[in-house]
Amino acid sequence: MNMDLQMEQKRLDNVMDTITAEIGRLEEETATRKSEVIHIRKHFWEEVKVNTDTFDDFLETIIGLRQEAQALSVNQSIHKHASTRLSTLRRMEEVPFFGRIDFLEKGDSAPEQIYIGISSLSDNNGENFLIYDWRAPISSVYYDYQPGHASYETPEGKIEGTLEKKWQYLIRNGALQSMFDTSLTIGDEILKQVLGKGTDKQMHNIVATIQQEQNRIIRHDQGRLLIVHGAAGSGKTSAALQRIAYLLYKYREHLDADQVILFSPNNMFSSYVSNVLPELGEENMQQVTFQKYLDHRLSKEFKVENPYNQLEYVLTAEKTPAYKTRLASIRFKATIQFFKVLQSYRKSLEESGMLFKDISFRGQPIVTAQQMSDRFYSHDTSLRFHNRLEKLTDWLMNKIKAAKKIERTKPWVQEEIELLSNEDYHKAHAYLAKKRGFKKEDIADYELEPKVLAQLIVHQKWKPLGKRIRSLQFLDLKGIYKQLFANPAQINDWAGEDSPTELESICQATQAKIDEDVLLYEDATPFLLLKELIQGFQTNSAIKHIVVDEAQDYSPFQFEFLKLLFPSARMTVLGDFNQAIFAHASERVDFHTLTNLYGPDKTESINIARSYRSTKPIIEFTRRLVPNGESIIPFDRPGKSPKLKQVVDHTELHSCITSKIADLKKLGYHSIAIICKSAEESIRAYESLSEEVKLLKSNSIEYEQGVVVIPSYLSKGIEFDAVILYDASEQVYGDESLRRVFYTACTRAMHYLQLYSVGEPSSFLQDVLREGFVEHSEV
Repeated sequence: MNMDLQMEQKRLDNVMDTITAEIGRLEEETATRKSEVIHIRKHFWEEVKVNTDTFDDFLETIIGLRQEAQALSVNQSIHKHASTRLSTLRRMEEVPFFGRIDFLEKGDSAPEQIYIGISSLSDNNGENFLIYDWRAPISSVYYDYQPGHASYETPEGKIEGTLEKKWQYLIRNGALQSMFDTSLTIGDEILKQVLGKGTDKQMHNIVATIQQEQNRIIRHDQGRLLIVHGAAGSGKTSAALQRIAYLLYKYREHLDADQVILFSPNNMFSSYVSNVLPELGEENMQQVTFQKYLDHRLSKEFKVENPYNQLEYVLTAEKTPAYKTRLASIRFKATIQFFKVLQSYRKSLEESGMLFKDISFRGQPIVTAQQMSDRFYSHDTSLRFHNRLEKLTDWLMNKIKAAKKIERTKPWVQEEIELLSNEDYHKAHAYLAKKRGFKKEDIADYELEPKVLAQLIVHQKWKPLGKRIRSLQFLDLKGIYKQLFANPAQINDWAGEDSPTELESICQATQAKIDEDVLLYEDATPFLLLKELIQGFQTNSAIKHIVVDEAQDYSPFQFEFLKLLFPSARMTVLGDFNQAIFAHASERVDFHTLTNLYGPDKTESINIARSYRSTKPIIEFTRRLVPNGESIIPFDRPGKSPKLKQVVDHTELHSCITSKIADLKKLGYHSIAIICKSAEESIRAYESLSEEVKLLKSNSIEYEQGVVVIPSYLSKGIEFDAVILYDASEQVYGDESLRRVFYTACTRAMHYLQLYSVGEPSSFLQDVLREGFVEHSEV
């Protein structure tokens, strides 16, 4: 071992001793705090003397309660903080630090050695930093500069100086294996080692290998919206999660993990990235799919189609008669023009068109829809729309109140009293006695009058009615949305030149689906927007940051909706337009349209061209599949060229795939994906292959290891050691609109890509075959 390595190992041993001592101290503290929390919870009421005889006694009781609650809160908070720190230190036991810079600050005589790891660590006295957190201001020098002049920003201003040296360390379980002097970039050697490993069940965040352009994303801190457009495998998601970790660290006094939401493409992807923030020593943020949010808000009223069923239709139903209309409908309802149509429609409802539902009790109408409409359009029309709704609600509550009084005298009430069981009668008696101030021991003295019991029964029966009125369930929102499509000419006027030629058939098809209580995916966000515009927006001001991953899957309409939904949030949007595979993703829907969301002065766009996921031969192949693919820069990691085998029929195909899986397993690949165009094709493949293969569906929760069959659109965002493209034939991938689906499937492969074609290969492969970027294989 050379002198440098010996000295570094000695320092590492010292750091390991400090970490071990700190872990021991924190284990003791968390155990103590835990037992204190349990004790306080167990004996909470014993510690507080509850006395309400006089005001002073009452005040003393309140103060006692507050003190006990405060003690519990403080202990819980300290326990939580210590537990979080403990889990971070346990991760640091494996790799305490991964980098070092020797930085000479302007005006100093000697450089300072700054060691960088996933969290900061001080010496036993707490006077000197042994390790700096990768998110600390000075650590940015490690990611952004070559030796020479360097600077970094601090809250007090810019610090200038000279970066004299930059080192990278490979440490495993507290032992220093190697160190590199990385003069130009963060060491490609370590990056190659990291990328050369097989994938496991979860995404890992390698902060040691953050590249300069990723660092820009992580530390970006201006404006309302950051748009990150990056090639497949460029580390967009990883950088975004590290960005969240950075923001939680920088604004730890004002920002909590539960004030951040990540909109994931699907549940499986959520499980795939779930460990990243904990790995960086941060709590996990909220993760949700946009579909889950829609279901939460709409599933009581409709059967809501999910985006994958919509895409499955687009990929498999091209020969059906309604296909052209449905495609036009999907595209139109994704536009900002349609967003404006709904705003215009809601404005028109101030004059006419609001629909209501009768309010009935025991089959008898109390207030009819017509009476509500007359009231809404004849009273207080100078008031704002929402104030008019409030007034209508108050009027309805008064009507209910009056009707309730009459109801008490009706025969059904007496019948209900007679049918009461002894148990229910005693419950009602005790409840009413308590209400009238009788103490527990005196309840038997209370004489229950029939009139009072009748009041209680009517009140209980009418309670749900009041609840429905306060939650505006008397509005016929379904009817109001359907009514919009009864007048194509009016939509045409509001939409202007962007109105589709198929508008009339779109309107008929939409009305038919609503009559079936089905809300197609393209109608879900528009319906919810209309609901919000009428009832008043359920905004969420507590959320301070939202991250939208796979942003090319969202429509401009949905982005406008998210902006209204989270008015206090800053937004990070990540995507790759080459993977825009949803039906609304026409050429017009580009990331440039997002710039108008908050305006160019509040928006910044960062483009990452370098792709790290796949080997160089795979990227050289995939980048030739899409327009402007020449701008994608492959990371220089060697590997085998993609292979193509043409087979006669599906019998030969399944035989080849079975054989190929066995070969890939021998080569040590853990995650192997057989990627099909659609779920329909996936089921066919799954049923024909061996039992060891798992089928992943749109409702799959867990990202599975091993050999999986998966539709193209579910594989987005996930990477596999080896990918088998099930059938790359002209028959399956013959339409130009499928180019991005094909590209997305191929870019999932890290180390090995095998394509099969039943018959003539897709025209997408003509150029790469001619240029030699894909080889013919035997199996």
